[in-house]
Amino acid sequence: MISMPFHKYQAFPNISNPQRRWPNRRITQAPLWCSVDLRDGNQALRTPMNMTEKLAFFSLLLELGFKEIEIGFPASAEVEFNFLRKLIDDALIPDDVSIQVLTQARSHLIRKTFDALQGAKKAICHLYNSTSTLQRDVVFQMSRSEIIKLAVDATEEIKSIADGLTDTEIVFEYSPESFTGTELDFALDICEAVMDVWQPTPDRKAIINLPATGEMSTPNIFADMIEWFSGHFSRRDAITLSVHTHNDRGTGVAATELALLAGAERVEGTIFGNGERTGNVDIVNLALNMFSQGVDPQLVFQDINRVAEAYKNCTHMPIHPRHPYVGELVYTAFSGSHQDAIKKGMETTNDTEAKVWAVPYLPIDPKDVGRTYEKIIQINSQSGKGGIAYIMENQFGYKLPKNMHPELGEIVQQEADRTGHEVQPHEIYTLFKQAFLEVHFPFRFIDCEIRTKGKETTINAQLEINNELVEIHGTGNGPLDAIGSALKSGNHAQFKLISYSEHALNETISSTAAAYIQIEYRNQKVTGVGVDTNISIASIKALISALNRAAGMELPFQLGLVSNHQEQEQKKGYSL
Repeated sequence: MISMPFHKYQAFPNISNPQRRWPNRRITQAPLWCSVDLRDGNQALRTPMNMTEKLAFFSLLLELGFKEIEIGFPASAEVEFNFLRKLIDDALIPDDVSIQVLTQARSHLIRKTFDALQGAKKAICHLYNSTSTLQRDVVFQMSRSEIIKLAVDATEEIKSIADGLTDTEIVFEYSPESFTGTELDFALDICEAVMDVWQPTPDRKAIINLPATGEMSTPNIFADMIEWFSGHFSRRDAITLSVHTHNDRGTGVAATELALLAGAERVEGTIFGNGERTGNVDIVNLALNMFSQGVDPQLVFQDINRVAEAYKNCTHMPIHPRHPYVGELVYTAFSGSHQDAIKKGMETTNDTEAKVWAVPYLPIDPKDVGRTYEKIIQINSQSGKGGIAYIMENQFGYKLPKNMHPELGEIVQQEADRTGHEVQPHEIYTLFKQAFLEVHFPFRFIDCEIRTKGKETTINAQLEINNELVEIHGTGNGPLDAIGSALKSGNHAQFKLISYSEHALNETISSTAAAYIQIEYRNQKVTGVGVDTNISIASIKALISALNRAAGMELPFQLGLVSNHQEQEQKKGYSL
């Protein structure tokens, strides 16, 4: 057996944290959200957003409710500088929103950053430098003390400039880049040194942001790191503890959730997880996870389709069809057992008007994010009869009795097997009509006269039987009983009535009522359907449908989306 070269890699070390408290906590409130779409997300695009796209994206973030938005790296390029100036000069930043700008620990970059900030009311100045062992040794070849001096010198310069501003409120943020690859004691030392310069207070907090610039460990170890740092930092009440996670191991959301349990109060991320390599943590996923647990996410995603379209238009990036809460297929079930469970859950929820959402396989109500119920259940060769019944009721208004589900299910299953593709709702409806409403041989209903006197009903009916016009007469305790007696006494059909149900169709259907009848013929149970503005006529048509379907089962005829009924009607002399 050939094995992967796993010996090249080693496990991330555990964090000694025997008194860890985060496993027993719950997320009870949303963190402070900071979108880094316009910086981290934008720099990861093949073609970065132009000015128009950036402005549209900024507007989208405001609509979603973000109060902190990292708009870019204004000292890195003229397009970044000009974008920030556009926001300030055109007064596009609401008073309750803080723009965030990123800068490296370099004097000329810091000065240009503040040039770009002139006139802004509120801003977060985000300073970072690399602190990891690998970066120190391989990239910068600098000692711990040299790395600390770099950060401290930059903080002093930022503070000096910020103290001289009268019109701009500056919040300071520091990130020891690649925190996950940095020794915990060193991460603590450099953050302490930086804050010794800034001197934050509980009334004037600074932000310490701990990035998983590269996701290196399992989420539980990241949580241990956050809890350790939170418990050891000397000015804990004077800082907002933030995390900036990536998705290199595919666990960015889990790592962030556990970090919040461990003491983090703020999250930097992007909508739909755009960002370098495998992306930043997905704020949409995080926020709706909280929403599904009864926590107000403090962001608004009530029209998720519009948000998704705006995102795709600005970034030209696709959204995976299985993306949680958002993807095209996430509210869709193909499996028969899943469809049946969803159908029953939806029925129970509607019947009880339950205040708490409880539908199997659907963590949230799709309509809460602006999705419809149309595509919750879709049909392919793996689907079941319950899903088909759900579609017939919710899209076409037919509340099929349970005994009818296997009959229609088998017909649709045959079509799915034949094509090998998903059977669309309109195709299901076509198959339904062909199988139940458009079968007119050997019996075709023409007209009838119904009279009721007391408990007795008399019927005079005109039918085509084997393409010949026949008049039949019968009496019974209702129209259905009377037409059955007429058929049996005339020796036209011998059957046993098993069940009957009816209901009004929804307003989108031109006819007003549907009737369902199940009969027993030669030890086989067969269902028929009738539709008419008169419920008595609908029930008679349903009986005729059942009789024709019983006859059809003995003829060499197979249903499909192309009708073969004419072939059936050409046959002569068939009787039940």
